[in-house]
Amino acid sequence: MSFYVHADLDAFYASVEQLDRSEYRGKPVIVGGLPGDRRSVVSAASYEARACGVHSAMPIVQAYKLCPGGIYLRGNMKRYREKSEEVMAVFRDFSPEVQQLSVDEAFLDITGTEKLFGPPEQLARRLKAEVRSRTGLTVSAGLASNKYVAKIASGMSKPDGLFIVRPGGEEEFMLGLPVTKIWGAGGKTQEEFEKHGITSCADLHRLSREILISIFGKAFGAFLYHAVRGEAAETFETERGTQSMSAERTFPRDLYDEFEIETQLFTICSELMFRLLHTKWQSRTVFVKIRYGDDFSTESARETSRRPVSTLNELYDRISALFRKKWKQGRGVRLIGAGLGSLEERDLQGDLFNGRSEKERRLEKSILAINDKFPNAVKRGRSWLNN
Repeated sequence: MSFYVHADLDAFYASVEQLDRSEYRGKPVIVGGLPGDRRSVVSAASYEARACGVHSAMPIVQAYKLCPGGIYLRGNMKRYREKSEEVMAVFRDFSPEVQQLSVDEAFLDITGTEKLFGPPEQLARRLKAEVRSRTGLTVSAGLASNKYVAKIASGMSKPDGLFIVRPGGEEEFMLGLPVTKIWGAGGKTQEEFEKHGITSCADLHRLSREILISIFGKAFGAFLYHAVRGEAAETFETERGTQSMSAERTFPRDLYDEFEIETQLFTICSELMFRLLHTKWQSRTVFVKIRYGDDFSTESARETSRRPVSTLNELYDRISALFRKKWKQGRGVRLIGAGLGSLEERDLQGDLFNGRSEKERRLEKSILAINDKFPNAVKRGRSWLNN
């Protein structure tokens, strides 16, 4: 039986600010911009701010109307990444396979760890306690037999919660949810749900696989069929036979704020790394795309290094540096894209133990040993070991 924990840091950016500044604790903290920054949006809001109705992606101007007494900050991505690395280090102490999805969340494959940490529920509670003890931050966790259900479960008892879906209870858990809880079903899909009168996972469950495919297409229809049954479901398809992979975001308004742009870049890099690690590919080439809002002109740049990208942080550093070389500061950005080019088959033997620290070497060796015992445990790669 496989077991996965999805760990999600609570109100991460705002929580880091409250951790670093004791005078902010217990007060509404809004990260993303100052009240006078008319073009900025909320990147994170503490739970005190959320009680006022403030939420992520809300314009700062609107947030200030709802919460004029809040503490408004532009944010510090460097500091947030430092704390993220501390948390990921804790995660790696509990599992040799940590799949970092973004700066504030990760999957842990805890299959086969019972002899070290006890039953899965006990491990999850110890994990939460260790994160708080070593980093000062709280994490909400979901525990389930597959990653997809664990991801959704982690959002069920925030903040600082633990939600457990017992083996055999995955389908019942999903059937009790509204479609808004389906991970991977974004705004356009939600509009399609509404158009067809679909409001719950139970509504989707009643539709055959063929009907779902006819409405949502072959890949996404099949994904929904498995997801509402609580079965393992990936939200990204493996890209095979391609020379590159990319992701981009188009914004409803121009972005000028550096922190907001950094946040979007990190989100894009997180998606790319997640997809890359589900394939057999590696890449030495990164590229960026920038579209400006004033005249919709588009610029792009690419850069190739000697060694393949191996971690999310490394990818972000390279993408961010390339973006800054190309961006004409002061011009509003309407679209940001990034990608990995010249994909090549990953060379496990040639890449291992090359220029890594002794600690990383030991960790990689332990992963290979586990892979011998559990053949599918680390098939997607080793690349987050440096995170």
